[in-house]
Amino acid sequence: MNVGRIVPRVGAGAQEGYAPELLYATFNQDYGCFAIGTQTGFRIFNSDPYKEKMRREFKDGGIGIVAMLYRSNYLAFVGGGRNPRFPPNQVMLWDDASSKIIAELEFRSDVLNVQLQRDRIVVAQRNKCIICSLETKPRHLHAFETADNDRGVIAISSSSESGILAFPGRQKGHIQIVDLHSCVSLSAGQQGPASTSATHSEPAANVQRSRSRTKGSFSAEGPNGLQDPAQPSALSHPTNINIIAAHATSISALAVSFDGSMVASASEKGTLIRIFDTMSGRLLHELRRGVDRADIYSIAFSPDGSKLCVSSDKGTVHIFNLDYKPNPEQHMSSGAALSSGGNVGPTSVGGNGGSNKQSMFKFMKDLLPKYFSSEWSFTHFRVANEVRCICGFGNERNSVVVLCADGTAQKYSFDSYRGNCVREWYRRFI
Repeated sequence: MNVGRIVPRVGAGAQEGYAPELLYATFNQDYGCFAIGTQTGFRIFNSDPYKEKMRREFKDGGIGIVAMLYRSNYLAFVGGGRNPRFPPNQVMLWDDASSKIIAELEFRSDVLNVQLQRDRIVVAQRNKCIICSLETKPRHLHAFETADNDRGVIAISSSSESGILAFPGRQKGHIQIVDLHSCVSLSAGQQGPASTSATHSEPAANVQRSRSRTKGSFSAEGPNGLQDPAQPSALSHPTNINIIAAHATSISALAVSFDGSMVASASEKGTLIRIFDTMSGRLLHELRRGVDRADIYSIAFSPDGSKLCVSSDKGTVHIFNLDYKPNPEQHMSSGAALSSGGNVGPTSVGGNGGSNKQSMFKFMKDLLPKYFSSEWSFTHFRVANEVRCICGFGNERNSVVVLCADGTAQKYSFDSYRGNCVREWYRRFI
């Protein structure tokens, strides 16, 4: 699951409030850890409670993208910064237990994002999403064409029992949902369905074994090790692929729930977050962040799928409740408010604490613009210094951890009934 985005990329360090040495920040799959890429290496931290776990400094360049595999010793790197340690078109698999690169994948164009799952590496390029096997000798498995994706937007479910991958479709505003566990073998002469634009016959990556002489180690808490395949498997192609027309403008952010049942998306307009069922494509929620355009930096589901947090360039983090039960007397109370000249803006409705806010005109949604039928966040907070940030849910119930481009990590707790937010701590990680 992708809750990480570049914070910031090359050249952004000159902007006010940004840490010039910070190139990238991302959470691991369950938000329990986060990693940063710097001009001279990378660092790993425990999210909550906050604690630096390890750091690696390289003499010959920076790390522009870091991807973690839960709490294991395996990471993926792409070079970046003033003096990139690796070329921007290569993904390096790093085993921190032995402090060396165990494999490298070379692509024809720059890599914009990388996600790891138990047995897969997912790579985003400007117009392609590529899936490779995660093993000591990675194999190219699938490739899908996408619309222009300069942000490298991809998201994959965190559960090892789910293989739901989401990425932009070939048309602007569309999402492709691929179930990587639903695969059929293809003979040498077969090709995948034309609608998916799979390019199995023309490998998109050259895989090489590599060695490194760096020293040090980081204790592993994940898989015992990557295994060599007994023999090369036949080419395969996912059979369960859904296309969702989610927005009218380009996709700017995606998130998949832990169990893979839901996908959340935002467009470059940034006013609405839509949540869909990944199997049927049915719209489940339409959540409104605001009325002004915004750049959505991250979307994150809570582990149980009951809440969603969203960060934007407005310096705010919005939290939405996805499992509240609306008050059956809502229509009556709305009508009363209208007759008495009540407020037409978003107000809290519903019988349960933590209900999302909705317009009092919602009961007339079929007659009025969509604005009046949207759900608004039940609470939100503004981060210190109002800088670019990404968010994920904390270890404690009703808490959110935020990683900011000024090099700080912040934890906020919220009251699930009243919606009040309090900052618990503020730490500088670089």
